[in-house]
Amino acid sequence: MSGAEGPDLVLPSAGPDPLPLGTALAAVLGYARGRRPLWFRSPGHPRGRWVQVPAFCHERFDRRPRARGPLGDDDVLTAEGLHGRLDPAGWAAVRAALDDAGGPADAATERAGGRPLWELPDDEFSVLGEPGTVGAALRALRETGPGAVRAYVSAALHHRRPELFPLVGPTTRRQLLPHVEEGDSGLEAVVHRELRANAEGFAVLEASVAAALGPAGALTRLRLHDVLVWASGSLRLAHAVSLGARAAR
Repeated sequence: MSGAEGPDLVLPSAGPDPLPLGTALAAVLGYARGRRPLWFRSPGHPRGRWVQVPAFCHERFDRRPRARGPLGDDDVLTAEGLHGRLDPAGWAAVRAALDDAGGPADAATERAGGRPLWELPDDEFSVLGEPGTVGAALRALRETGPGAVRAYVSAALHHRRPELFPLVGPTTRRQLLPHVEEGDSGLEAVVHRELRANAEGFAVLEASVAAALGPAGALTRLRLHDVLVWASGSLRLAHAVSLGARAAR
């Protein structure tokens, strides 16, 4: 797929081979625009009919209006849009974890001083710079709540500040963990390193996606990195690329 010209993306967390920028753009547009068939029954069509529904979570997560004020119920709903519905016990656990996340989230935001994650210096993601670094605060956030709750917390925080808080779920965690180096403050250091090393490519990709999807559908380069790593790790990259190419016709 054409439409993005620039250097290949070299993302060890996504795989050993460089990712051509056109392929990355097709994958992201496939994530945002791709549809899949679903057999659907309703009172108006009791015998059922085929409908086309979004193949991924762009509409119900990325395009959802950003919540304001203290972390709360709206943030849980947003995280459900990405990770699925919670039972009452799960809802209560995520809601409680968000209360605990407020302090570290505020600390990371204050320390960043309005800068996006990819513009922060390397020292912010090194244990040698701790305590008080953005990396230390993000590590504390990633450890908020038990087990599966952490993925919902990560999704809620990323949606609030998609330029600062990485979205780390089970798949991306497995992809990032082997690339943590000695001295890194955590998984976030891997994301930061790959964004910095591919600054030119992600700038082009970010602009191309914004031009294609408009302001309401645009994704920060932090989210773009997550989509590409998640699609690669979940074996959905080829499908997303195919959907993106089809949607562009």
